[in-house]
Amino acid sequence: METEEPIAASVVVATYNRPDYVRTCLEHLRRQTLRPVETVVVDASPGPATRDVVAQFDEVVYLRNERGRGSTATSRAIGMTACTGDVVAFIDDDAFADPTWLAELVARYDAPDVGAVGGLARNRRPGEESEGLDEIGLLLPDGRLTGNFAANPGHDVDVDHLLGANMSVRRSLVERLGGIHDHYPGTCLREETDIVLRMGRAGYRIVFTPDAAVDHIPGPYAKGQRFDLRYAYYGERNHLVLLARTLGMRDSHFRRYYGTAARTIGAELRRGATALAGRPDPAPRRRLRGLASGVARAAAGLGGVAVGSAVVFRLRLTEGPVR
Repeated sequence: METEEPIAASVVVATYNRPDYVRTCLEHLRRQTLRPVETVVVDASPGPATRDVVAQFDEVVYLRNERGRGSTATSRAIGMTACTGDVVAFIDDDAFADPTWLAELVARYDAPDVGAVGGLARNRRPGEESEGLDEIGLLLPDGRLTGNFAANPGHDVDVDHLLGANMSVRRSLVERLGGIHDHYPGTCLREETDIVLRMGRAGYRIVFTPDAAVDHIPGPYAKGQRFDLRYAYYGERNHLVLLARTLGMRDSHFRRYYGTAARTIGAELRRGATALAGRPDPAPRRRLRGLASGVARAAAGLGGVAVGSAVVFRLRLTEGPVR
């Protein structure tokens, strides 16, 4: 009686200027109960510090991404070129895996209709394990995406998308669907969602399992801070591109998202106006700062919508209809 070959897995770590985080990430990967056939670090940093760290791990392959900052999807694509595993697991440099992380991800691929598997990302915030239990990784009718990847429902859940800090894909399926695309610059928001939504569109299951867990300890950003104006701008820009590229411009999620974006921008303006109105005797400077913040975030979001729309229509002209 023939026995099936075990599923082999590779691991890719995309990084930019976080050598100390890379060291801790690789130390955790060394403790995996299922050893990957290869571990690949793809470094977009301008200096040699990360390369020197990786050199201390003989089993790890070091590759360069010369595009530099803001090209995480390109780093993932470069990493996949060096992978031979049936499954490729992606983990962020600031995510530190439990010993059974890789084994738990791979176990879900016994089902042939599974295209991608992701796991739980603990942020060490009290109560996060029970927040959003019914809304993990969903694409909502209005085009928004839910997160809640720190929630623990106690069992596997089929979802629409995954968190790039802790996700894996079936390598042969990625290749069949045209590989990993990088249309998501700046803060790289939505870059990991692209390939997963394409898999779902092709009829494959996307699975979230809380058994494959990492501690996600956010490292310093390459530029700026999370939720700053760049985040607001690229959040809108990249999201529109994502929906158009993966679902199509005729899809209801894409069309409805314009209304969603308009409501978000309006909420920022109202927040600024509320700050200006203030309490009976607020500090004038604080009121003006609140107004300026709301207006600036609204302007950044509006700019993202405008540029995202231009990118989508330009791609339609140069590459043909966007699905």
